[in-house]
Amino acid sequence: MQIRTPDNLRGRVAAINSVFISASNELGGFESGLTAALFGPVISVVSGGIGTIAVVIAVAAIWPGIAKLGALHEYEGR
Repeated sequence: MQIRTPDNLRGRVAAINSVFISASNELGGFESGLTAALFGPVISVVSGGIGTIAVVIAVAAIWPGIAKLGALHEYEGR
């Protein structure tokens, strides 16, 4: 992610990335636990998988250029 970020924005991008990474496990655990408590563990797992696939499809539809970025290891020697 930082490889393609302009030099003057790297600190900001790193800060936002850090917030999302540190909060994602706690939010995901809360969402999964709440869903499991309300609907049962099987529905929690299945709905989480369906939600993940739906987000991937939505991102691919909204930002098709992301698929054209390629692997990050191609940019290591920048």
